[in-house]
Amino acid sequence: MTKSELIARLASSYPQLAHKDTELTVKTILDAMTAALVSGQRIEIRGFGSFSLSTRAPRIGRNPRSGEKVLVPAKQVPHFKAGKELRERVDQAFLAQQRDS
Repeated sequence: MTKSELIARLASSYPQLAHKDTELTVKTILDAMTAALVSGQRIEIRGFGSFSLSTRAPRIGRNPRSGEKVLVPAKQVPHFKAGKELRERVDQAFLAQQRDS
């Protein structure tokens, strides 16, 4: 699902909200989540999952064209861990799909 698909689904689920308001709400939530991760905070949405930062150590990589060694610097990357409820719902849907096939 893309951001625009999420906005469209929310707008259709809540017709009392203008499409612009729905778009602003989604943008505000995603901006707040981004700001929290940038400041090093952890985000937890009960039943859905949690977002945190993982540190990747510096390493030696290779340029695929020339084959020369390149130093890849350390970096922080977002990490998502699915919550128990989300994992169970996805698993149930998968098992139901397997039974139907």
